[in-house]
Amino acid sequence: MPEGAYRWFVYAELALAAVTFVALQFVVAPYGGRHGRGGWGPTVPARVGWLVMEAPASVLFVVFYLLGSHRWEPVPLLFLLLWQVHYVYRAFVYPFLMRSGSRMPVLVMGLAILFNVLNAWVNARWISEYGTYPVAWLADPRFWIGAALFAGGLTLNVRSDRTLRRLRRTGDGYRIPAGGGFRYVSSPNYLGEMIEWTGWAVATWSLAGTAFALYTIANLAPRAFANQRWYRETFPDYPPERRALLPFLL
Repeated sequence: MPEGAYRWFVYAELALAAVTFVALQFVVAPYGGRHGRGGWGPTVPARVGWLVMEAPASVLFVVFYLLGSHRWEPVPLLFLLLWQVHYVYRAFVYPFLMRSGSRMPVLVMGLAILFNVLNAWVNARWISEYGTYPVAWLADPRFWIGAALFAGGLTLNVRSDRTLRRLRRTGDGYRIPAGGGFRYVSSPNYLGEMIEWTGWAVATWSLAGTAFALYTIANLAPRAFANQRWYRETFPDYPPERRALLPFLL
């Protein structure tokens, strides 16, 4: 595929980010759990939904990556590793750690699959075919800043997931999470993922990476504010100083 044609897929992801952000101002995506509700058609167990919708981001990324002429070069291989660290966890570890018995609409799962296929194509093809990453890129400050953001965001994301799981061990319903990133914001798991993919955009220094980072923000920021509203409506003693997404600010 000519690079000019490829860029239209990147533009499509940027447009999708804008559409998603606007739509989520009016609708809270019913992934299950606290925001689960009827009226969205057939459902599947949330564990199944997460595995099925996230698996393409891992598996197809490898397939698309291997089509590239730079697939055996050190820096693209390192980017491949970073991507897989996140998505192997998200697709093949996280679903089996879930304690919730909630369900996910098939429609939501299907839309997520479509996005993950597009996103895997856009980013895999960039790092293994259209982008240029000589070994010298490993000494570039953009790579190290981006990698540090990615690692920090992943750590925050995974630790916040663990905190939420521990709250459900007793089976007595939802409680106010505390500790770690929850000292400052209501959705540190979302904040962590946004930091991760911002780091990816910086490390790859690409429009493809930027499109993914913007989509992540467009998708997760409204959900973080929805979580904040839910916590405050559900728990009268919810910490008033805790922000929705950005510590001390937002």
